[in-house]
Amino acid sequence: MRYLWILLPLLLTLTACQSAYYSAMEKVGVHKRDILVDRVEAAQQSQQDAQQQFTSALEQLSQLINFDGGDLQRMYQTTDQEFQACRKAAEEVSARINSIDAVATALFNEWQDELDLYTNDRLKRESASKLAATQRQYQSLLNTMRRAEKSMQPVLSSLQDNTLYLKHNLNANAIGALKGEFTAIQKDINKLIVDMNKAIKQSEQFVATLKQ
Repeated sequence: MRYLWILLPLLLTLTACQSAYYSAMEKVGVHKRDILVDRVEAAQQSQQDAQQQFTSALEQLSQLINFDGGDLQRMYQTTDQEFQACRKAAEEVSARINSIDAVATALFNEWQDELDLYTNDRLKRESASKLAATQRQYQSLLNTMRRAEKSMQPVLSSLQDNTLYLKHNLNANAIGALKGEFTAIQKDINKLIVDMNKAIKQSEQFVATLKQ
């Protein structure tokens, strides 16, 4: 709580910047709903990119544990590059999800406030019902995306451990020690891909709803 007085101005500034951005976009005919659609579609792409990157890291690990002579230092460098790329991909996915949540919150707040502007009770009820349904669908999507985001963390931790271990033990014995880790990482990556496919599918359904 003692740091709240420092964080609060930063949060208020961020909120003000977002509001200014949404206002500027609306002036050129791009509304929060449009921005939400764009960000959900961008998140789909980032998740697909992450799937490919984590799969690539798994393939590199497979090559590593089957290493049979050659430049072990180069093999380590490639393994580390794959890990760093996975970490960057995971950060991108998280950033995309956060950006979705920011504009979704703004959109739903605006929608709720504008219900009070209706003079036609029937149209107001219909709009309120649509808002509630859209919020439920969005919350389900967000939960699925967060689960997919969370499923990246065990893989990142394992890849980091393996990379660090290899860095400080560049020998055949180190590679032998890492062989036991491969099956667990493979299982985690397979789960990650399944979770992301679910999120991507739900994203497509949500975007279709918004475009109706």
